[in-house]
Amino acid sequence: MQLSKRVETLTPSSTLAITAKAKELKKQGHDVIGLGAGEPDFNTPDYILEAAMDAMKNGMTKYTPAGGIAELKEAIVNKFKADNQLSYTADEVIVTSGAKHALYTLFQVLLNEGDEVIVPAPYWVSYPEQIKLAGGEPVIVPALEQNEFKLTPEELEKSITPKTKAIIINSPSNPTGMMYSKEELKALGKICLEQNIVIVSDEIYEKLIYTSDEHVPIASLSPELKEQTIVINGVSKSHSMTGWRIGYAAGAKNIIKAMTNLASHSTSNPTSIAQYAALAAYQADESSLNEMKRAFGERLDTFYELITDIPGISCKKPKGAFYIFPNVKEAVAMNGFSNADDWVKAILEEEKVALVPGAGFGFPENVRLSYALALDDLMEAANRIKRFVINHQS
Repeated sequence: MQLSKRVETLTPSSTLAITAKAKELKKQGHDVIGLGAGEPDFNTPDYILEAAMDAMKNGMTKYTPAGGIAELKEAIVNKFKADNQLSYTADEVIVTSGAKHALYTLFQVLLNEGDEVIVPAPYWVSYPEQIKLAGGEPVIVPALEQNEFKLTPEELEKSITPKTKAIIINSPSNPTGMMYSKEELKALGKICLEQNIVIVSDEIYEKLIYTSDEHVPIASLSPELKEQTIVINGVSKSHSMTGWRIGYAAGAKNIIKAMTNLASHSTSNPTSIAQYAALAAYQADESSLNEMKRAFGERLDTFYELITDIPGISCKKPKGAFYIFPNVKEAVAMNGFSNADDWVKAILEEEKVALVPGAGFGFPENVRLSYALALDDLMEAANRIKRFVINHQS
């Protein structure tokens, strides 16, 4: 049976592929350490679990409005005021089945055939695929490592064409963990306003920052930028709720209304129980999350030093998220491999450590390593990678 052309162009997720391979080896009895995880290894906090159980017991198990329950939308509005100094109304917010679904729905209502979206690389693997599924054209613009993988105004201006509709800004970034400063966002925002480019601001990692740098939402810089920006966020990373699938988008009423209409004909509503769990997440004191953030910061410090001590591997230290994105070009060549993909496969087969090749993020000379696992496992993983590199020097 012939498939649609839109799905035939899709590239499988490299993160899911490497995770599946690691799970397969584990089932065979191998001691595999997976560094591909895009989720915290902490369980969802107890108060959120209890809220979900209460919701089930109290009959909150029916359909909800397609755009989310009113109480959760109001909590999100309050979150924007308290954390980001942004004022939205409930009809400027949609709750979705994860932040990924918020992005997918946004591109579906925003893009027409042939519209271009600027995607700075390294990028999260689903951005280009979602743009293509909406009939758009992802315009990949490499952001240089010496600029901390961040797009410069000059690079942005060069990539703009008459077909440019939007740009994606992800800060803190997956896969690099780097962040844009207020001044950098102002410079990019100025160009977007002049060229009438919609800003898609993916801020899913805003709570996971390990330096004195502050998360700056580009929409908070001026009323004009707020009007031009759609903010994407959710509780998956901040509250260790990846499986609950609750994300959201905030922006202009006409965009949010269109997204809600589309959701009503696709997913209907996000899971009711998960919405009440997310409501509890945003109504509670966030101090219970400090332990997870502290642990991630400790892991980053230790793991970064171990990885950058390996011959042929270099890396800028991330500021947020829970990934490091080292350049392994020299190690790959030193070990006699022609590309990082084959090098990663060999490490998985021989040392049973699963890394994610950087090609899926637009940077084939790098790999993404998640430090969202126990410190002992991270130390052992670094030792195994170092052993492989040293043993295979040619």
